[in-house]
Amino acid sequence: MSISNGSGSELHMNRLKNRTEFHLVQVKNTWKRKTGKGAAQKEHSRLSAAKIYESTTEDEVSWTVVSPIIFTYKVLQSQNLLHPSNDTLVSGHIRDPQQLEAIRSGTNRLKRFVVIDEMVNNLYGCQVADYFEARNVIYRILPLPTTEENKSMEMVMKILEEVHKFGIDRRTEPIIAVGGGVCLDIVGLAASLYRRRTPYIRVPTTLLSYIDASVGAKTGVNFANCKNKLGTYIPPVATFLDRSFIKTLPRRHISNGLAEILKMALMKHRGLFELLEMQGKFLLETQFQSTCGLGSHSDAASLSTRVAIETMLEELAPNLWEDDLDRLVDFGHLISPELEMKVLPALLHGEAVNIDMSLMAYVSQERGLLTEDEKFRIIRCMLELELPVWHKDCTLALVRNALSERLQHSGGLLRMPLPTGLGRAEIFNDTSDETLYKAFEKWCDQLNTKGPEMSQIMGLNLS
Repeated sequence: MSISNGSGSELHMNRLKNRTEFHLVQVKNTWKRKTGKGAAQKEHSRLSAAKIYESTTEDEVSWTVVSPIIFTYKVLQSQNLLHPSNDTLVSGHIRDPQQLEAIRSGTNRLKRFVVIDEMVNNLYGCQVADYFEARNVIYRILPLPTTEENKSMEMVMKILEEVHKFGIDRRTEPIIAVGGGVCLDIVGLAASLYRRRTPYIRVPTTLLSYIDASVGAKTGVNFANCKNKLGTYIPPVATFLDRSFIKTLPRRHISNGLAEILKMALMKHRGLFELLEMQGKFLLETQFQSTCGLGSHSDAASLSTRVAIETMLEELAPNLWEDDLDRLVDFGHLISPELEMKVLPALLHGEAVNIDMSLMAYVSQERGLLTEDEKFRIIRCMLELELPVWHKDCTLALVRNALSERLQHSGGLLRMPLPTGLGRAEIFNDTSDETLYKAFEKWCDQLNTKGPEMSQIMGLNLS
């Protein structure tokens, strides 16, 4: 007669029967395991949200730790961020009133380490220095060429070496990143590595980073010729937004940022799409500057940026670590990473994203999710925003390779966000090769700048 050790399900049931749930209670600086709901009823005790589950069988003992990780971060729109009278840059990230009061009444000088894109430094470096001088802050400003071509671990190490020389408190002296999305990504990764997690603050100076990189948790650098292959999910303690930075951007870079606003409009908000249709050119001309206050619901610049940020936060906040890989915000990011890296530096990030979105509009229409009129409304809106809708290097081979890469890092599913109308979308896993091929052929025939139908599309003026 043979003796069985039992099936996997039987072992699992035995573990459940012999599993004990422990709460963690702190008394006088010491944490102890306690059972029962009344674990923290003693005076001066503190109950953790973490729990430990201990399971025993004849052959093993195991402990399962459940430790909720909560990040709280602030996204704050401000005006005149670099004016010495504005407290935001030195204390806007602090939520504890006692800590805030201690800073305001304390005699110890604050320290701030600032990484700034070198182009931004040429425009605003003196103002940043004057701000900290006026606030009596000990500071170090590190200008760096934070471009997509050198978005690397070497740049991260350069920052870390300088931070180490300067010396900062790992909890109370956040690193400040001032620049576009590349700068914010690099500095975020450096901060997440220094002392395992040092707080940092984002100050985006481009429209694209104002809408996109500013509100999420991702940091990263390029690796092995792949975009953002290395990175972490560590949000900043705060992001400070000031649209006045946008007025010094070249027109092309404002168009570049409009691609991310359009992405959120197509995925989630028809009203935002219609606003871009009607006032996209106006936003380009006025560089997103306005005379109305930040809370205005009538000003195009205030309304478009606010809705874009709110819809982005709706998608990111419940899924900060991308545990759920079905993400509407990935629209425009299926093909674009490979295209952007292939032609670097010919395309800006938002331009590559828009080319991706343009192709996906054709895929949607081929699937019957969009009408032809809706598809052409999207394309005309893109053209009005002065965004590219086609690129010769976006070949069918590149598209297929990019989607193959997508399958590998998305759990074996394509998870393709597609518009199902103007301002609404769903995730699809069943787009056939035939559908993709037909859509690609139409896309090339109609939007190739030398194609016969392109002039007709461009000639249809929304105004």
